[in-house]
Amino acid sequence: MDSSWPRDFVWGVATSAYQIEGAVREDGRGASIWDTFCAIPETIANGETGDVAADHYHRMPQDVALMRELGIDAYRFSIAWPRIMPDGVGAVNRRGLDFYKRLLERLAEGGIAAYPTLYHWDLPQALQDRFGGWAGRDTAEAFAEYADVVSRELGDGVAGWITLNEPWVSSWLSYGWGSHAPGYRSMELGMQAAHHLLLAHGMAVPVLRSNSPHARVGITLNFSPIEAASSDPNDIAAARAADVNVNLWFLDPLYRGCYNEVLLPELSFAKLRIGDDDMAIIGSKPDFLGVNYYTRFLLRSGPSRHNPLGEYVEQTHAERTSMGWEVYPDGLYDTLRRIHERYAPGDMLITENGAAYADIVDADGRIRDAQRIAYYEAHLAQVRRAMTEGVPVRGYFAWSLLDNFEWTEGYRQRFGLVHVDYETQQRTIKDSGRWYRDAIAASRAATSLAR
Repeated sequence: MDSSWPRDFVWGVATSAYQIEGAVREDGRGASIWDTFCAIPETIANGETGDVAADHYHRMPQDVALMRELGIDAYRFSIAWPRIMPDGVGAVNRRGLDFYKRLLERLAEGGIAAYPTLYHWDLPQALQDRFGGWAGRDTAEAFAEYADVVSRELGDGVAGWITLNEPWVSSWLSYGWGSHAPGYRSMELGMQAAHHLLLAHGMAVPVLRSNSPHARVGITLNFSPIEAASSDPNDIAAARAADVNVNLWFLDPLYRGCYNEVLLPELSFAKLRIGDDDMAIIGSKPDFLGVNYYTRFLLRSGPSRHNPLGEYVEQTHAERTSMGWEVYPDGLYDTLRRIHERYAPGDMLITENGAAYADIVDADGRIRDAQRIAYYEAHLAQVRRAMTEGVPVRGYFAWSLLDNFEWTEGYRQRFGLVHVDYETQQRTIKDSGRWYRDAIAASRAATSLAR
């Protein structure tokens, strides 16, 4: 890996609460929509749940020690809204807050900067029941209240706040296409949820800045280049529409104060409810943009079971991860350049990038995951390429620190730099974790020599 990284470049790892914490019924935590969704038969591979996950709630000190061993600068994690406010609004659960206070204390002791995400999909079930979840405007207002509570209590220990993780997933996949919690299938609800998530972000930004003035405030979006599967005009039109839906839907309101013109007929059809001041609230620009990138997609026209915008097809002879995703490092470079040139958002962080592979524990207890190392090397090379061309990427967070509950995939997909034996909860640093540790150390050494 190129060792010529800027001196202040942030090297980190990322996780999310529902995927690693477990302890879903302990210390006053309320139910989330993912607890409910996992209980529905045949929604999750092997009928698995996040009830125990990687047991991080009980093993947090050990996991912070692993981060120190990896030599990272920063940790991106999410705060479980149902653990802080079991009903979504009103009463605050002190035991939930205390867990995150202890986490922040451990991180500070290890010299690790904290980048908490306020919402990584685990909406309190009470808000789904009361307001219809993100389809209801009241949920955005509840989020602002939650952001106020958390930032007043935890703000002193935070380097950067992330309001939302991948709102495209928690709107379209969750309310529009039904493949994620709460499992609704309504284009109109999907659009309304997307708008209310943006509104929640906009409402939270000034609250976070007021309560935690030394911290930077951002949002994380997911990006995947979408290309037509052929030169057929129908495929080209479908790919363009899908690109706008996946890659531009949230950027235009955040950085241009309006929805993309390609979406206007759809918005009219859906009778999207937009308040008079909504776009101004949404358009309070974040201090940084979080970029999540894993793969690209090729699209053929015609709705499929998984995507009403078209059918994704496989690139012939492409290398794939165990998720079935094409390994396409150039797509990260293309994404960074496109965002920079079209929106000029200023600072960007790669808040997620990584790969799932079928890791094998060898007889000596070692996990020799050479494919994951190659994935990281190739993608970091594209980050550095974009930076040398003026794209302001300020940090990189590998997904993920630990193997974890991978949503509808259950536990059959492993993304971690650290292997988790789910029967014993034993942690083992994989070869990729050692490689990441050494790469970080090499970048720091090169920086010291250049002074």
